Amino acid sequence: MTGFSAEVESVVARLRDGMAGGVLSFPLTSFRDDGGLDLESYRAYLTAQLATAPGAVFPACGTGEFSALDEDEYRAVVEATVEIADGRMPVVAGIGYGWGQALRFARTAEEAGVDALLVLPHYLVEAPQDGLVEQLRRIAAGTRLPLIAYQRGPVAFTPEGLRRIAEIPTVIGLKDGHSDLDRLQRLTLAAPDGFLFFNGAATAEIQARAYATVGVPAYSSAVHAFAPEIANAFFAALRDGDDATVHKLLGDFYVPLAELRDRVPGYAVSLVKAAARLRGLPVGPVRAPLTDPGPADLAELEKILDHGLDLVGTVRRRPA
Repeated sequence: MTGFSAEVESVVARLRDGMAGGVLSFPLTSFRDDGGLDLESYRAYLTAQLATAPGAVFPACGTGEFSALDEDEYRAVVEATVEIADGRMPVVAGIGYGWGQALRFARTAEEAGVDALLVLPHYLVEAPQDGLVEQLRRIAAGTRLPLIAYQRGPVAFTPEGLRRIAEIPTVIGLKDGHSDLDRLQRLTLAAPDGFLFFNGAATAEIQARAYATVGVPAYSSAVHAFAPEIANAFFAALRDGDDATVHKLLGDFYVPLAELRDRVPGYAVSLVKAAARLRGLPVGPVRAPLTDPGPADLAELEKILDHGLDLVGTVRRRPA
């Protein structure tokens, strides 16, 4: 067993229950047209998102443009999320950069009352396993909150590295964005009982069945940020073994969306935000260095969105 403290084990249990019961929500952060944070719109958007009962909510992470937020904006977003969630589901806030800066965000999140932290990949440099482990040790030494490591980009753990981070008393899980199932299977086998794993692939639903075969059924859903009806229908079909619905949603919605996403760097976030705006959700534009999609891609996105909603019996309400 992992030997978590009672406090940490309580968070693990809540996350495990949430993962089994719904998709993991990674909400967008609302900005005004002039680029400023629009907290009032974020609160309205998040209230609607959480009404669809995700398994957990992860504010100020990749989809929420963590790297574009200053510390005051981060505090406002995380505090609003904790208030609106009101204990109904776990709140896991993103932190990142080097360990010193990550701890500044961690302390803010701790003061706001979040349940756990997602440690986003560090900035720029390549690092050996010793450095990746030490990064988490340093963060863990500065906050009481449970930590979920996120391997993506320059962060990739070996089985031995995974064993070492799992020995840190507050490291409770790993989110994977590499989609290397051979490596991931080795990691799940190296992990102690009770250690959590999350599918963090881009458009994670496309790989959800494959991840589940190596023991990682829980996944984050960017689609939930703009079409929770589709995300929840897919989750239910996958859970219930409804292969026909899974196949239809994958082939007619998720794959076309992923093909459009792959055309332009940053579309993994900016397309999601554009789709939310198409639904009248008050999220505003992306911040540079991301760019919003042009007219042709936006028109194609609208067709994909409308068809996906039609597949689950929802008619899109056009913005006023």
